[in-house]
This record gives sequence, structure tokens and C-alpha cells, in this order.
Amino acid sequence: MFKKISVKNLTYSALFTALISVLSYITIPLPFSPVPITAQSLAVMAAAVILSTQETALAIATFLFLGIAGVPVFSGGRAGLGVIFGPSGGYLIGFLIGGIIISILTKNKENFWQVLAGVITGGIIVIHFLGFIWLSQATGMGLKEAFLSGSLPFIPGDLFKAVLAAYLGIRINKSLENRY
Repeated sequence: MFKKISVKNLTYSALFTALISVLSYITIPLPFSPVPITAQSLAVMAAAVILSTQETALAIATFLFLGIAGVPVFSGGRAGLGVIFGPSGGYLIGFLIGGIIISILTKNKENFWQVLAGVITGGIIVIHFLGFIWLSQATGMGLKEAFLSGSLPFIPGDLFKAVLAAYLGIRINKSLENRY
């Protein structure tokens, strides 16, 4: 199922694991939501456009395992299994599933609109759906309240991140294509 991964591609995955982790420290807490705005979703979306599906899964899974193991890589420097089972857990799990979907939908695509559609599908629809469902279960909120406080306010910013990830991903892929 999985092909052997080269040192170069393993390095790319490790770099994106680090980027996702570093960008998790850029947080903006919201008074009306237990879920903060973070920059890590931009790194997840970009990784999925730039890396292969296997590399994307490896980068995001490594990020999740590091956080579960106690390395403070989750938003605001949090760590541990409690974060996964807390209000933000669905978004974190959504990073892995959404990232894989983005990667599958955007492979070998150079058209900005096709790439953007893939990023929106995996990076916004999938992540937000899993996130607000999990938020509802973790906090006892109703689905509507969880959507209104844990998803809707984040969609405009995530649309901006999706556009940026699609644009940068296409540019970086073209640049790497000419070098390797």
C-alpha cells in the first residue's frame, strides 16, 4: 500500500511537522469559543498541496503523535491525550483526514481553482465538520451552538488560508519541479 519513502521526502514531511507545530503557537483566543484561531491549519493545507499523500499523512500523524506524547505542539503550547479528547480534538483529527483528502484531490493539479476546491473540501468542510461535531460531544453543546461558536466564525479566515495555501502550493510545486 505504501511505497518506500526516500530521505528527501522524509525530510519534507519532518519540515512540515515542524511548521505545523511552530504555527500552532500563533493563536488568537476568542471569548465566545473554546477553540482559538490558529495558523496551523494553513500549514496543514499547504503540506497537503505540496507533499504526496503518504508524506502528508506522515507529517500530520507525527504532529499528532508528538502532541499526544506530551510535546507541546498543540495550539498555545498544549499537549497530551486530554487535548485530543477536549473541545479541539475533532479539529486535530480533522487535520489528518482533511489533509489526506486535500492531497488526493489536488495531486497533479496546476489549475488554481481546482487546487482551491480541493483545499476547501478537505481543509474547511472536512475539518470543520469533524471539529464542530466533536466540540458538541466534548462540551455538551447542541450541534447548532457548536457550529455557531466553533466553526462559523473561523470560516472567513480559513477561506483566506485556503487561497494562500493553494497559491503557495502551486508555486512551490512548480519551483521544486524544476529543481528535482
